[in-house]
Parts: sequence; C-alpha cells; structure tokens
Amino acid sequence: MTVSRSLLAASFITALGLSVLPATPARAADELGGNPVPGLCMLSREAVFAQSKVGQAATQRLNQLATQARNQLAGERTPLDTDIQNFQKNAPKLSEDQRKQQGGALQQRMQAFQGKAGELSERIRLTQAKAMERIGQEAQPLVASSYKSHRCGLLLNRDAVLGGNVSNDLTADVVKGLDAKISTISFNLEPLPSGNGANGQGQ
Repeated sequence: MTVSRSLLAASFITALGLSVLPATPARAADELGGNPVPGLCMLSREAVFAQSKVGQAATQRLNQLATQARNQLAGERTPLDTDIQNFQKNAPKLSEDQRKQQGGALQQRMQAFQGKAGELSERIRLTQAKAMERIGQEAQPLVASSYKSHRCGLLLNRDAVLGGNVSNDLTADVVKGLDAKISTISFNLEPLPSGNGANGQGQ
C-alpha cells in the first residue's frame, strides 16, 4: 500500500482556483476600433469582481478559508502518512491476516481523508458562488442605473467581444458605484447541502 499524494493535490486544485475571483483578461477588442453602435453597451462582470473593493475583500476572505482548509488537512495527513509508512516497513514481518487487517484499516482511513478533502473543496466552491451572488445583487441596481443613463438598448458581456468599439462600457461606472456602496464583505465557509453527509458546520 502506498500513499497517493496526487489525489490530495488534485482535490485542492479546484479549491485554490475557486478561492481567487477571476482577474480582468487581456482584451484586444478595443484595438480594432470602429464606430460605436448606438444603444449597444458592454459590461465585464469579471472586471467588476476583480477591481471593486468588495470583490477584492471577498477574494482575500476566500483565500483565507482555502488556507485554513489546507492546513486542517495537512494536520490530519501527517499521522496517516506516518502510519502508512510504518505499515509498509513492518509488512514483511506480519502474517497475511495481519497485513489484510491493518492494510484494510489504513485504506479506510485514506478514503475517509480523501472524502473530507473533497467536501472541503466543494464547500469552498459553494462559498465563492454565494459571495459572488451577493456582490452581484449589490451591483445589479448600479448596472440598471448605468444602463439607463447611457441609453443602452442591449447589454453584452464585454469579455466575450472579439473586437470593435468598446467606448460604451459600463464596467468603470459600476465599479465606482459599487466602491461607494460597499467596500467589504464577511462570510464563513458554507455547509454542504443536506444529504451530502456534511455536518453543516461553518468555519
């Protein structure tokens, strides 16, 4: 029986990625220029989250929660690794029944550990989704106000635009309004939905 660290690492790839709100991607859309299209406006939700004060505060909190989860798992992994190494070392001296019994017990502990890692990763994903939803709710009336003041007739996702005139971009207005409205956000780790075997305790 050997320790598979790749599974543990993989279980946190998602958590690490989810703990960081998306940054503003590099765009070549405005390089093509052209005439502005009357009534057509654009907004980058990714930029709103990345540039606004509340989005940056949410990113910091998510990173903190992800670090706490990693540290928690690291503390539980160490004794498990030690017991597995001791088992591997002593296995030749054990009877077949002893090897099966001890190896099976260690396998159960590893499976439980991997399950916990998966649960923590999912809880971080749920936490990020809820934080982004809350920020989106705060930003929605600002988007509506900017949409009206710019006399928009259609709003597109700026990050999906391949090229053209991006002068009618509402993103900066929304970020400015959001910063004046809210600058930070507080939240804890979300529990898993009922029925997933979670204890429902936040951290």
